[in-house]
Amino acid sequence: MFDDVSMKGKKVLITAGASGLGLEMLKSFLGAGCEVFICDIDEKQLGIVQAEFPTVHTAVSDVSDEASVSDLFQQVSTRLGGLDVLINNAGIAGPTAYIESVTKADWDRTLDINITGQFLCARLAIPMLKASDAGVMINMSSVAGHLGYAGRAPYSASKWAVIGFTKSLAIELGQFGIRVNAILPGAVEGPRVQAVIAAKAKTMGVPVDELTKTYESRSSLGRMVTAKDIANMALFTASGAANSVTGQALVVDGNMQSLV
Repeated sequence: MFDDVSMKGKKVLITAGASGLGLEMLKSFLGAGCEVFICDIDEKQLGIVQAEFPTVHTAVSDVSDEASVSDLFQQVSTRLGGLDVLINNAGIAGPTAYIESVTKADWDRTLDINITGQFLCARLAIPMLKASDAGVMINMSSVAGHLGYAGRAPYSASKWAVIGFTKSLAIELGQFGIRVNAILPGAVEGPRVQAVIAAKAKTMGVPVDELTKTYESRSSLGRMVTAKDIANMALFTASGAANSVTGQALVVDGNMQSLV
């Protein structure tokens, strides 16, 4: 490990940190010696995580709700006493349907969580990141933010928006020494991707196993990426080893985009 990778003592907030990618990032940042605060909408799962990792700060929060986010950051300020790294991880898959069948409620809900939630969190995190000696913001996008997928228009639109948001903030905040990057996971092994594949297989009228193999074949490595792969990228990006990396859309997809 490079000396600059050290994150010991850094104060980190991870949204949707109680499961999936968020939980894997929590483990990685704790392992690096960080003080970590996670929020999640799932109170029961937060309790499970708190029991396993007693030093972690937790709060129930809906990132799409302005009042809830305001309360979250009041707790972060009080309990962490500052913030060095914000990881905007909260997101949903949204509907799997062709656009003429997508309801406005489904469209709004997808964008409210996937991009408006990042805006609400970023806006309140920025003053705290300015007070840090090396503030970092990481926004979770997706390879869907570089590509289009039939039946996934709301999700893809939200993830394209995250990249534009990230690049704009990187320009705005560079003068304060704050780095802002987006991470674009490919298909990540786990129940969320399997649920998406199952829904899409139903829409397309093909077997789930067949579509799963199609997803795997779209990677040069012939497999999906893991949550640990994404957590490793987040830890590197947040560290001093990435000191000049900002405004970037960092893809972790096993070269999936080249084969689509």
